[in-house]
Amino acid sequence: QVQLAESGGGLVQAGGSLRLSCVASGNMFRIVSMGWYRQAPGKQRELVATINAGGGRDYADSVKGRCTVSRDNAKNSVNLQLNSLKADDTGTYYCNVRGYLDPKNWDDFWGQGTQVTVSS
Repeated sequence: QVQLAESGGGLVQAGGSLRLSCVASGNMFRIVSMGWYRQAPGKQRELVATINAGGGRDYADSVKGRCTVSRDNAKNSVNLQLNSLKADDTGTYYCNVRGYLDPKNWDDFWGQGTQVTVSS
């Protein structure tokens, strides 16, 4: 069973920065990508940033230029650094891992979520 342990988040002032971390544990044949999604109240969950096994990164337009996603393959961990925080960054942030449990079957795994609140 794959488990994701998230850390970071909390109450942050507008203009400030946050750093989220996530460590994946459990038996996984191969990790395809790791990253972060977020969900604001009354809205759908949306991509923030992901990074694949080769280091390729994908960012939401709303965070480009102020966000960095990084991963440590040896530790199965992924980090998110988000700067110049805005009120619109408020939401629950979820760690995501897409991976294969065996050579044929892949799945998405999610953390429990960590709340980020940006105060003005």
